[in-house]
Amino acid sequence: MTARPPVTVLLADDHLIVRQGLSALLNSDGGFLIVGEARTGREAVRLAASLAPDVILMDIAMPLLNGLEATLQILAANPAAKIVILSAHSDDEYIQRMSEAGVSGFLEKQTSAEILGRALREVAGGRPFFSPSIAKRLAETAARHLDRNGLAKTDGPRLTSRESEVLQLVAEGSANKQIAGELGISIKTVENTASTS
Repeated sequence: MTARPPVTVLLADDHLIVRQGLSALLNSDGGFLIVGEARTGREAVRLAASLAPDVILMDIAMPLLNGLEATLQILAANPAAKIVILSAHSDDEYIQRMSEAGVSGFLEKQTSAEILGRALREVAGGRPFFSPSIAKRLAETAARHLDRNGLAKTDGPRLTSRESEVLQLVAEGSANKQIAGELGISIKTVENTASTS
């Protein structure tokens, strides 16, 4: 019997100690290979494209592009990418937005090493994996968003990925000129986007 190749993983979290801890846990398992580490959402997008890992383990709260926007950009460039969110933020809105974005899994940071390993293997094998408590809440939320005929209720308008990206940078204190340079768009576009969001 031939040994299975390790699952390649990209870690995306802005806290060095968290990345080091995850790396140590996954390396001690023997079934995983850490191929890269990202400190920002923008770095995660770049590394996901260049490294093409089996699974991306992503935090939500990161500088220069949050986990949601990074996920949207990664999946827009490569719809087959498999992203598992590992976050301390597990309220219903975060979970719903990440699920709608197309993540393959969502784990709370209180998750055990055993469940983390199982989740990464499941997702690498093409199966979604959500913490049991999160899976239950997702099912309940989905049921609440159906009308009496079982059809999805329509919600109000949502921000586009670009609008969210500009808004995030504004919230982080970036000036319009900085945002324009960083995103490769005109200052006028930044001003228009920020005023309509």
